[in-house]
Amino acid sequence: MRIVMMTAGSRGDIAPFTGLGAGLVRAGHEVTLAAHGVFEPLVAGSGVRFRPLPLDPRAELHSPRGRRLHDARTGAGKLVRLASMARGAADEMTAALVEAAREGEVLLVSGSLGPLGYAIADGLSVPALGLHLQPLHPTGEFPAPVLGTRSLGTVANRLSGRVVMTSVELLFSDAVRSLRRRHGLVTVGRSRGRRARPVLHGYSELVVPRPRDWPAGLEMSGYWWPHETGRLSRELEDFLDAGPRPVFVGLGSATVPDPERVSREIVSALRAAKVRGIVQRGWAGLDALGDDILTVDEVPHSLLFPRTAAVVHHAGAGTTGAVLRAGVPTVPVPVQFDAAFWASRLTALGTAPGVVPLRRLTSEALAGALRRATTDDSHGVRARALADRLATEDGVAPVLAALDRLTR
Repeated sequence: MRIVMMTAGSRGDIAPFTGLGAGLVRAGHEVTLAAHGVFEPLVAGSGVRFRPLPLDPRAELHSPRGRRLHDARTGAGKLVRLASMARGAADEMTAALVEAAREGEVLLVSGSLGPLGYAIADGLSVPALGLHLQPLHPTGEFPAPVLGTRSLGTVANRLSGRVVMTSVELLFSDAVRSLRRRHGLVTVGRSRGRRARPVLHGYSELVVPRPRDWPAGLEMSGYWWPHETGRLSRELEDFLDAGPRPVFVGLGSATVPDPERVSREIVSALRAAKVRGIVQRGWAGLDALGDDILTVDEVPHSLLFPRTAAVVHHAGAGTTGAVLRAGVPTVPVPVQFDAAFWASRLTALGTAPGVVPLRRLTSEALAGALRRATTDDSHGVRARALADRLATEDGVAPVLAALDRLTR
């Protein structure tokens, strides 16, 4: 069948869909990914077609309003600022999403586009399946991941999830209303909403157990590993061969208010912990110099991470999965949104010795966590055992089964 996947956000919101799409292509489907145009290289060689959406999320995060995200001290405050940014972006992307969706017999909608993607599916009278990279639906077992990790109690936890879902629906409300006015699509009311949709979650139940109070139709599929091509550069290979396993440090698509200060703290921490380092510039613009430290741009996580002593990262959903897949210890440095949630899962699983939030990042704190990650063998043992179990899972098969049920 002709499948259109649609997603938006940072690299971590896109990359898992390239691997899932490649798996669906191998199963005989014609797959198109609609995502920001800057990510088109991620599907190269996968067999997945690409339809570009407007906006460059990196440029948005580096804009004045994007930098204001760091002014917020709470998850709720960051969510309010993100909603302000995303509302205009949703309206700008709608035309491209509708155009891409017209090519599909079924839509696979990411959590980042849920209400708008479902409204487009209704307007075109095609079935839709939700694909989430985070547990977005309300549960009494933990609070909404974007609001923090401290449990508020069963009732308040569930309420926080409902508040976030309602906020997301309101964020897309203008774009949904424009479907009839601008594109001639007749959509149903909000009563059907995303709560009535079957949803598969692209992570393992070994990492986040399925909440016991979730209704039927919300399932875990296992990870959708990104489609990655290329190889490590000669410079990187030579650095890896020149000494003990290094520590990788990267903040992925997260930005920071003071890249120079953060870079200095990272370099000092690596040297205090007496480990070599590979520092990824990323969207934060980190930089480091020295014979014992190599600065790199984008690298395939699946090739590099297994060859490191530990990985320091921003705890985004995608990078968290990549570290778990590699089976190495980790030090999460959560920056914003759901990162604290994933960081808490890594410590609960015993693959991380602790969390060093960006706002409390100092060379002393990071060096201490690195020493524990690289000298306490228990973290590596747990990481390797979990990686072995994750390697037996097939995240594509449940999606194929759900598509079969959806289109019978």
